[in-house]
Amino acid sequence: MLPVTPTDFTPLASLAGGVFIGLSAVLVMALFGRVAGIVGITAGAITQDDRAWRIAFIFGLIAAPLLWLVATGDFPAQTVSENLPGMAIAGLLVGIGTALGSGCTSGHGVCGLARLSTRSLAAVLTFMAFAALTVFILRHVIGAGP
Repeated sequence: MLPVTPTDFTPLASLAGGVFIGLSAVLVMALFGRVAGIVGITAGAITQDDRAWRIAFIFGLIAAPLLWLVATGDFPAQTVSENLPGMAIAGLLVGIGTALGSGCTSGHGVCGLARLSTRSLAAVLTFMAFAALTVFILRHVIGAGP
């Protein structure tokens, strides 16, 4: 059984991240009339005519850790598993879930809840319940922690 490490409490970094996520969601809606759902933005960068803003948005996601490095002198701490087969399976399951739920955590959780969408509320409750169940199984049943 692998040792379980506690998750760091980072209120200021978390608050700053939340502010930037909210700001980006408002800007995408105000400037482009679109919901800032990462899955939709990424898919649209390949299939839609309005690619420029989508590619810029994705570039911003990739550039953020580099800006953090410049600001702090160190990359953000990584808590993602190094188990590549497990991560591939997790990615596949997330992809299936976003297809079944017609959206992702950013589209439903950030934008949908802000619009008081009952469909988004149902989606958020569903993926949060499964996230909690997954963490419980990984940490307490299987014994694999971050």
